[in-house]
Amino acid sequence: MAEQYPSIAQCAVLATAFKVLLFPAYRSTDFEVHRNWLALTYSLPIKQWYYEETSEWTLDYPPGFAYFEWLLAQVAQFFDSNILEVENLGYDSWQAVYFQRTTVILAESLLIYALNCYVRSSPQSAKQTSYAAALSILLSPALLIIDHVHFQYNGFLYGILVLSLVCARKQSGHLSSGLMFALLLCFKHIYLYLAPAYFVYLLRVYCLGSMSRLSVHWGNSLKLGSGLVIIFGSIFGPFLYWRQLDQLLSRLFPFARGLCHAYWAPNIWSMYSFTDRVLLLVAPRLGFVIDQNAVNSVTRGLVGDTSFACLPSISPRTTFLLTLVSQMPSLVKLFLQPSWETFVGAVTLCGYSSFLFGWHVHEKAILLVVIPFSLLALKDRRYLGAFRPLAVAGHVSLFPLLFTAAEFPIKTVYTVFWLLLFLLVFDRLAPVPSRPRVFLLDRFSLLYITVSIPLIAYCSLVHQFVFGERYEFIPLMFTSSYSAIGVVGSWIGFLVVYFTS
Repeated sequence: MAEQYPSIAQCAVLATAFKVLLFPAYRSTDFEVHRNWLALTYSLPIKQWYYEETSEWTLDYPPGFAYFEWLLAQVAQFFDSNILEVENLGYDSWQAVYFQRTTVILAESLLIYALNCYVRSSPQSAKQTSYAAALSILLSPALLIIDHVHFQYNGFLYGILVLSLVCARKQSGHLSSGLMFALLLCFKHIYLYLAPAYFVYLLRVYCLGSMSRLSVHWGNSLKLGSGLVIIFGSIFGPFLYWRQLDQLLSRLFPFARGLCHAYWAPNIWSMYSFTDRVLLLVAPRLGFVIDQNAVNSVTRGLVGDTSFACLPSISPRTTFLLTLVSQMPSLVKLFLQPSWETFVGAVTLCGYSSFLFGWHVHEKAILLVVIPFSLLALKDRRYLGAFRPLAVAGHVSLFPLLFTAAEFPIKTVYTVFWLLLFLLVFDRLAPVPSRPRVFLLDRFSLLYITVSIPLIAYCSLVHQFVFGERYEFIPLMFTSSYSAIGVVGSWIGFLVVYFTS
């Protein structure tokens, strides 16, 4: 089959040109977070990295990412040495901005490589659909908004994840897949939510024999175990030697933060918070007891802010148990039917569970679901039906990240264009399923997408025109609640498809 045109590399060049034009755009506090990490990893001994508190944006990623920042700092000194001063809080010279923006683009080249590998590894019959899925990820509005405007390095990290998933496609790549995922955990611990799917899949296809689920391949188990020990030992070992693991873990898992982030991520807890707000309005008439201390703190996501005015408070343990329980059915199926597609589906469902039920979830974590699901969305029309509301909800939920007027056309026009283009292309490419489609899920998808148009118009334009600066929480609440309905609906749809395929 001839090479697809335009190629992924050609699209990447065009996308890069557009991203360069966004260098002067709005930057969130995450820009200063990473500048500070450049400074502290360059200026301080490793022993002090997880104790440094000059800035409020302390280092709270695993050591692997800290080493990555140290490598970037070695180059940053040649562009603007002031970037690397820990005391230069809020430093944002044009040299600093252009350097850090450029590092995001360069690091994202790993994602481009991984997507190329994904297309090349696909069966001949699925080349076209794989190509479309790869382009949808490469040109994703989510990555544009989060990485190239708001500022983070998700493209780089998801490049490692996609490459790990691609390696898992062949028997000869199972070991590489597991080791790459272990390396990913050393860069960002949020991927721990996906670890159960990796554990079950590698246990089943790499460590246990094909003839009997109880026949252990000791050689494979030893190779995998040794690789994991080497990776985690080399990255976390120094901190274990210095007896700093408690301090490091307290940075990585700050459970003192509230259940909900300042802006509710569109999950079960945003619906729970919305319900609490509604009950707060009718509580006096219904005789409900109101927690006055929680009335003004439900949505702020501050330290210790985990209480609700009318509904029972939720503990970290509760969210952990709900996450684990909701992951179990997909893990059981994965153990019994350990195919690559079942594995990617289990990874997707683990992402869903962590996003929907996790503690202090950020809206940006929706990528944990969108990226792996994109690899399966074109399997057939049943999968696509579950993917559509996720594609809309996942991207609309990110709009509040860019709240300045100058970025409004970027986020809306680009996202709407992406949705129209890829959902239409996906609709043409997705094959007819062998099983009947679920009528209610298809109707939900259509209705949900239709509602998005007036919602975006109201939250982005109409509300401010009518109310000015008053009731500023209402657009955020509507966006989060609407997006939560889409994510939950998509999750239910995917569960139906996954367990009936």
